Amino acid sequence: MSQIIRQVTIRGRVQGVGYRAWLAMTAQAKGLDGWVRNRRDGSVEALLAGDQTVVTDMIAACHRGPSAARVDAVVVEEAGAALLAQRAAGERFSILSTL
Repeated sequence: MSQIIRQVTIRGRVQGVGYRAWLAMTAQAKGLDGWVRNRRDGSVEALLAGDQTVVTDMIAACHRGPSAARVDAVVVEEAGAALLAQRAAGERFSILSTL
């Protein structure tokens, strides 16, 4: 299995609707590593690391999000393993503070 890391930015009505909690719970259920956080510009940013197929499936799910969200755009970029260090110690997937 090919392991990949992707940085994902989600735009739309994605703050104040449970998007971060939904993303963290869904990513953990899929066995992914990474983190999610709100950004001051109103977007949500996430780092997803794991099997290529699972990461791709999670990115597809990000286009929908939780029921209260309205996703307008999802931007995906390749990312390096150094970004995983932003997780809380001992956690596979973290919800980080707003940046």
